[in-house]
Amino acid sequence: MNTEFFRRRFWCAVLICLVALPDAALAQLKIEITSGVTDPVPIAVVPFASSGAADGGVDVAQIIQSDLEGSGRFKAMARSAMTSTPSHAQDVQMTAWKAAGNDYVVVGRVTQLAPGQVAVDFELLNALTGQQLANPRFTGTTAAVRDAAHRCSDVIYEKILGVRGAFATRIAYVSVDGTPPSQRYQLIVADADGANARIILESRQPVMSPAWSPDGQWLAYVSFENKRSSIFVQQVSSGERRLVSARVGINGAPAWSPDGKRLLLTLGGSAGNPNLYVLDLASQQVTRLTDGPAIDTEGAWASDGQSVYFTSDRSGGPQIYRIGLEPGARPRRITFGGAYNARPRLSPDGTQLVMVTQDGPNYRIAVQDLASGTVRILSHGRLDASPSFAPNGAMVIFSGIEGGHSILQRVSVDGLTSQRLRADAADVREPVWAPFTR
Repeated sequence: MNTEFFRRRFWCAVLICLVALPDAALAQLKIEITSGVTDPVPIAVVPFASSGAADGGVDVAQIIQSDLEGSGRFKAMARSAMTSTPSHAQDVQMTAWKAAGNDYVVVGRVTQLAPGQVAVDFELLNALTGQQLANPRFTGTTAAVRDAAHRCSDVIYEKILGVRGAFATRIAYVSVDGTPPSQRYQLIVADADGANARIILESRQPVMSPAWSPDGQWLAYVSFENKRSSIFVQQVSSGERRLVSARVGINGAPAWSPDGKRLLLTLGGSAGNPNLYVLDLASQQVTRLTDGPAIDTEGAWASDGQSVYFTSDRSGGPQIYRIGLEPGARPRRITFGGAYNARPRLSPDGTQLVMVTQDGPNYRIAVQDLASGTVRILSHGRLDASPSFAPNGAMVIFSGIEGGHSILQRVSVDGLTSQRLRADAADVREPVWAPFTR
C-alpha cells in the first residue's frame, strides 16, 4: 500500500458528514463460535440449585456453560443427557459422570442470605481422579448474579487451563445505525459475552476511538458533536464527562498511560499534519513526541509507561515504530514484513504486539512477538481492523466486514479458536477490551 492511499484512509476516518437520524435500537451482541480446538475439554455443568427466587431468574449454570463453550476450548454435556442434577460435591457419583465422557463436573447453588443479598457457591470436580479443584463463594446483590456466574467461569478456566479467565470483564464498542450520510452513533459498554449492553453516549455525530483507563472506570473517546474532532473522558458508572482536548485541527486516537494520569494523542494543529503528543490530564500541558512531514498516529503505551508504539508512514508506507519519552528520543522501526502494518496494541505482559497487516489484497489481524520479531496472522477477513487484547492476553477482539456489515470478532492468540459477535440492528466496530478490575 502506498503512502498516498494511507493518507486518504486516515483522512476518511476523520472527515465525516454530520446529519441527524431517528431513534435506533441498542445493538445487542450474540456470540457464535466459528472455530475451536480439535480436542476440547469435556465438562458437565449441572444446573445450579436455587432457594426460592434467589437467582433472580438467572441460569447460572447456563452462563458458565456458554462462557466455557464460547472459548472454543470446552465441550459441555447436554442437560438432556444428565441422569441426575446434584448441587453438592458429596452427592456426585463420580464414576457415572466419568463413564458419560466427562473429565470435569461443576455443581453449585444460589442461596439467599438476606433480602436482596445472595451467595453463589460451586465445586469443580475432576471426574477422572475424584479430586475437588475449587469451591469458591461469591456474594452480592441479586442483580450481581450474572457477574458471579462469569466469575465462576473465570475460576474454572484458570484451574483447568492455567490461564486467568476474562469472562467477568467488559468490552466497549461503537454502534453505527443507518446509512451514510444519515447515521446514528452509540458508545456501548457490555459484559465480555455481549450481555448487559448499556449506552454510554448517543450522538448524531461520529464517535470513535474508545479507550479504557487502566482502572477500568473511564473511557476516553473522540466525538464530532461540536462539528469538529474533540477528545472527552467519561466515567462509565456515573456518566461524568470532561472535554480534555479541542485543539485546532485533528484531535484523535487517545490512549491512557499505565498510571492513568496522561493521554497519548494524535494532534494535527493548524498545519493539519498528525503527530503524537502526551497530554497531562491534571495540568492540561501537552508534550510533543514526534515531528516531521510524516503521518504519526494510532499511539499505544508500552507496559512500563516509558515509551510508546505508533503507526507512521515515514519510511514510505505505514509501519510501526517505538519512541521513548525522554527528550531527543528517536523513533525505532519495529515492523519490517509487508507493505502495511498499523494500529499497534500491546499485550498486557508487554511481550506481544497486535496490529493490522496487509496480507495480499486483504487487511488482517496479526500478532508479533517483540523478542523474536516472529509474526503470525490470526484473522481471515477482507477488512479486519481495530484489534484489542483481552486483559489476560489470551484473545484479541477486532472488527471485520461480513455481508457488507461491520461485526465484532475474537480470536485466540494461538489462532486455534475464534468467535463472531453479531449485532441484530446495527454495524458494530472499534471494540476495546477493558482491563481487569479485581
